[in-house]
Amino acid sequence: MFTGLSAFPLTPMNETEIDERAFRGLIQRLAAAGVTSLGVLGSTGNYAYLTREERKRVVSLAVEEAGKVPVMVGIGALRTRQVLELAEDAQQAGAKALLLAPVSYQKLREEEVFQLYQSVNDAISVPLCLYDNPGTTQFTFSDELYGRLAGLSRLAAIKIPGVPDDAAQAKARIDRLRQLLPDKIAIGVSGDALAARGLNAGGELWFSVLGGLFPQVCLRIIRLSAAGQQLEAQSLSDRLAPLWALFAKYGSLRVVAALAARLGLTEAVNLPQPLASIDREDAGRLEAVLPLLE
Repeated sequence: MFTGLSAFPLTPMNETEIDERAFRGLIQRLAAAGVTSLGVLGSTGNYAYLTREERKRVVSLAVEEAGKVPVMVGIGALRTRQVLELAEDAQQAGAKALLLAPVSYQKLREEEVFQLYQSVNDAISVPLCLYDNPGTTQFTFSDELYGRLAGLSRLAAIKIPGVPDDAAQAKARIDRLRQLLPDKIAIGVSGDALAARGLNAGGELWFSVLGGLFPQVCLRIIRLSAAGQQLEAQSLSDRLAPLWALFAKYGSLRVVAALAARLGLTEAVNLPQPLASIDREDAGRLEAVLPLLE
């Protein structure tokens, strides 16, 4: 399952409940599009704002609607005990893989992060994906720590941060990771604005926020890159520059939430407070990029 497009859908919600109807629709839309896997309860899935019971419900809905598409589930939490409970819940609900970010309030040390992953590795029976998201977790994985974690039996993929925008530097980064990691561990790119660059540099899959709402354009970029049409893949990504600028300004979650509401796929209010949608003026700018996305 760690190839192609791993699409990360929004978990639409308000202060009272998860919008289950809208969430089901988003999952059905992605399954019909032929994504390789679904990444639920990632950062776009609002996992940090949900209770354990709500997270169980989201996983259950996703597995039910995904059909044959494998579901990967985010299990990040502040305490190792909570992470292990969430891992067990997800496996019982039918998750085919788990995604773990080192969530913290107190800044974590490398040994603490290693022990977290080792504890999870020893407790689970499905593949584990390492989620390196320093912008959210405030923890940066060193290459040395990558190397140590690569020895864990369940580690099957790494979701890396955005690669450098320079093509040569991006390739050097992916090459360095490929030398460091065994072949059994897939290197997946994220940071949607730089995903085409990462795929062209040798990334094996795309963990995508945009793919959770507009899978077709992301699949197009992936297929162009895989076919050796790297300039075309980068050109298509470059045409989305107005969207990438909004991602940088607001964070991708707020932008895809605004797009989902604009398309009528969710209610207008679809984020947990205190998160708010993008400004009205910038929402108008989304209109210019919608034809390409659709």
